[in-house]
Amino acid sequence: MVTHLRGEMLALLPQLRSFARFLTGQVASADDLVQETVLRALGALEQFTPGTSMKAWLYTIARNLFYEQARHGRRERDVMSDYAHRPDQPDSAGTERADDLRDLDGAIWRLSPRLREALVLVGVQEMTYAEAARVCGVTVGTIKARVSRARAQIMEYMDTGSDHSRHEGE
Repeated sequence: MVTHLRGEMLALLPQLRSFARFLTGQVASADDLVQETVLRALGALEQFTPGTSMKAWLYTIARNLFYEQARHGRRERDVMSDYAHRPDQPDSAGTERADDLRDLDGAIWRLSPRLREALVLVGVQEMTYAEAARVCGVTVGTIKARVSRARAQIMEYMDTGSDHSRHEGE
């Protein structure tokens, strides 16, 4: 049983790392968060309820660790500040698709942390609303509302950015 759970955990590491990257905004911090998450999960493996989602369980541990670390060392907005303007963003010379992706990335990072988290869990990590709600410790209705608001805000940001670009060219 324990070997099976460890194998399941191992298979989820790439997705967990991706989620940690969204939380921290930094590769090294994400790797540290994943490592700490796995250590805590292995130490608490007997607390995992068979038949439930291992992915949701690991994401909950990672999320709780992230916020715990943020409370102890720095504020959440400092951890995730101004991602779209960081110098380590890839340079995408000239292609319209790359510009659109950069605009979308910037729009996602303009969302509040709660809206971004809900959107990432449901839209990127492909969790169900119920799994995402468990991870965030809220109701399914709250997750649905957050995802809906996040999508609406992204559309607004993208439309505003497109309008701004069009007016610059006139």
